[in-house]
Amino acid sequence: ISGYSLVVQARDSGTPPLSSSVTVNVDISDVNDNSPVFTPANYTAVIQENKPVGTSILQLVVTDKDSFHNGPPFTFTILTGNEEEEFTLDPHGVLRSAVIFKHMVSTEYVLCVQAKDSGKPQQVSHTYVQVRVIEESIHKPTAIPLEIFIVTMEDDFPGGVIGKIHATDQDVYDVLTYTLRSEQKSLFKVNSHDGKIIALGGLDNGKYVLNVSVSDGRFQVPIDVVVHVEQLLQEMLQNTVTIRFENVSPEDFVGLHMHGFRRTLRNAVLSQKQDSLHIISIQPVAGSSQLDMLFAVQMHGGGFYKPAYLIQKLTNARRHLENVIRISAILEKNCSGLDCQEQHCEQSLSIDSHSLMTYSTARISFVCPRFYRNVRCMC
Repeated sequence: ISGYSLVVQARDSGTPPLSSSVTVNVDISDVNDNSPVFTPANYTAVIQENKPVGTSILQLVVTDKDSFHNGPPFTFTILTGNEEEEFTLDPHGVLRSAVIFKHMVSTEYVLCVQAKDSGKPQQVSHTYVQVRVIEESIHKPTAIPLEIFIVTMEDDFPGGVIGKIHATDQDVYDVLTYTLRSEQKSLFKVNSHDGKIIALGGLDNGKYVLNVSVSDGRFQVPIDVVVHVEQLLQEMLQNTVTIRFENVSPEDFVGLHMHGFRRTLRNAVLSQKQDSLHIISIQPVAGSSQLDMLFAVQMHGGGFYKPAYLIQKLTNARRHLENVIRISAILEKNCSGLDCQEQHCEQSLSIDSHSLMTYSTARISFVCPRFYRNVRCMC
């Protein structure tokens, strides 16, 4: 308990008795009676041979139950095991190499490290750090090529995470880092630690080939990353058809079915090879395992095919389409059970281009805007 607040009353012996009160605050000052605590109690770490001087090996974690002025900052000291000064320990508790280690010279070091708090008198505690020197990397990283499709409204792309590079290395202790060529950093970024690709706002329509590489500290390997950006036209939204799939997640559709279904769908609905199929968005149906895919078809000479024409084509080719994935329904108008009786049910479609959905797999990523259906009864 860090303090008490007492109310003290004095009462005299007169008739009637009179009294008054005063508040007495008692603060309990902290005595430095807790030693720093290492978490975990002891450490093990590895470093590959031939790593440059200053390579980070380990971050020590220390806490103290005393109040802040009796705890950090801590003073770290290597007491034993560093007679040849192979290691350094900075004020933040980061253990670094001070030499270039050779696996043939020594395979293991054991350091006794002391942490001292800032109290008076100071309290100390100790931990042991076992550092193993392992052979340098002998395997190159391997990475899967990534293709990214971004659908957005005209000049309205907000940016965000659009995919993730999947890379592996057979060397158990290798730490992989990712880099992007500097001249492309005005449009894209790559997280150096986990390989996530971030697109900045305002991407133009077109194809982008990113020069990304992954490194294990010894080997550097290029990765094929291609980004396709397609900007939607407002006219597309008035000529869309929705195909509803049964029992499929967005990621499974993107990774397993989208390429094959797109090809089959083109064969089913395109009247000319020069016509263009536009997949506008995919999103789960709330409260179910179904998935909606919104698309439109642009004619070679301009303009878009009407939904009724596309639905007729889809209905005739449904059996072929279901060879790829099971279809639950083909929707032009979805009034969600709205009973307009003798009136007309009108549906409008809206796109929220600032609410992007990213469905990412190891090989392909699809980024699209969220869409909403609004229905009402009309005379």
